[in-house]
Amino acid sequence: MSDTPRSVGYVREVFSAFLVLGLTAFGGPIAHLGYFRTEFVARRRWLSEQAYADVVALCQFLPGPASSQVGFALGLMRAGPWGAVAAWTAFTLPSAIVLVLFGISAAILDGPVSQGIIHGLKVTAVAIVAHAVWGMARNLCPDRRRAGIALLAVFTVVLVSGSLGQIAAIVIGALAGMALCRPHAEAEVHDDLSWPVSTRAGHLAGLAFAVLLVGLPLLAWAIPSTTLALMDAFYRTGALVFGGGHVVLPLLEAEVVQSGWVTADEFLTGYGAAQAVPGPLFTFASYLGAVMPPSGGSFFGAALALLMIFLPGMLLLVAVLPHWNRFRRWNSVQALMRGANAAVVGILGAALYQPVWTSAVLGPREFALALTGFLLLSVWKLPAWVVVGILASGGVLITL
Repeated sequence: MSDTPRSVGYVREVFSAFLVLGLTAFGGPIAHLGYFRTEFVARRRWLSEQAYADVVALCQFLPGPASSQVGFALGLMRAGPWGAVAAWTAFTLPSAIVLVLFGISAAILDGPVSQGIIHGLKVTAVAIVAHAVWGMARNLCPDRRRAGIALLAVFTVVLVSGSLGQIAAIVIGALAGMALCRPHAEAEVHDDLSWPVSTRAGHLAGLAFAVLLVGLPLLAWAIPSTTLALMDAFYRTGALVFGGGHVVLPLLEAEVVQSGWVTADEFLTGYGAAQAVPGPLFTFASYLGAVMPPSGGSFFGAALALLMIFLPGMLLLVAVLPHWNRFRRWNSVQALMRGANAAVVGILGAALYQPVWTSAVLGPREFALALTGFLLLSVWKLPAWVVVGILASGGVLITL
């Protein structure tokens, strides 16, 4: 009995700490990792520098939203399963609520000013994605082999449309990485980490991940249902996102735009708005769930899409935790991930052209505005939310 108040206190501590970050952590997943280090390593001293580096390495190894997985893991280490739930909830809900309200209100906005803002948000997506491709290419494709894998991924998604082409590109990239990237796959290994997750719990989480990944498409095929189709689309997207939050863009576009659930304009408008809010980029799913028919205008579709896109990454994290100390020493695993990460650079590069560029850059004025945003991000190093405000205002000016 005496441990219960202490446990509840730890959960409250985790929730309050992550709520502050959920309201203030702008800048995307790499910036979030910096915020986490400052708060939980330097200030609160929940874990050591080496331990934090190992947590980050684990979450970057797995598909899913890396910063949210790191937060989930930190909450788990600090306060057990309820601490993990508290960390995810507090870090995710602020931006999700803002994007849902934006999605519901955007459908009723009209007039030149609001249309100009929406147009500016679409141009913002060009600058944001171009900046992401540039940075990821430098980090994940630093040699000819991985650049070749990225180029192969571009051809794969161009020749095979939809989610099938993107899955094929990731699989081919991973296999190519195992064959070509082994000499570069040495990883620094720190001391072993201890996780409050049993081997049995890890096995159950891995089984749940696999059953949902295989079972949801079968259910959606056997029982025609928009709800099941939505669950399948967002779960499959969350299970395949390697390399950072921006990679969710082409995967979601293949699921919701090419299927006709959301128009390209609605998609890019929401993606641009997602850059202006703190917290994880995956909360873009809540916007899409809010505007998709027949759930358009409802919170149910938003909540379901949000849960399903985050769920696979968290299940995989729990599944791998008991075995991570052994897995991270395998060079073949490191090589596989290098190839998969190079492939996602190619996937995102292809998405930069279609649908991002083709839907937003309609003439020289949009090109100038997009180039301005790219330079503000890459040269002047302005925060993404500031660039969103500048380009949204610019969209009004070029529309009027």
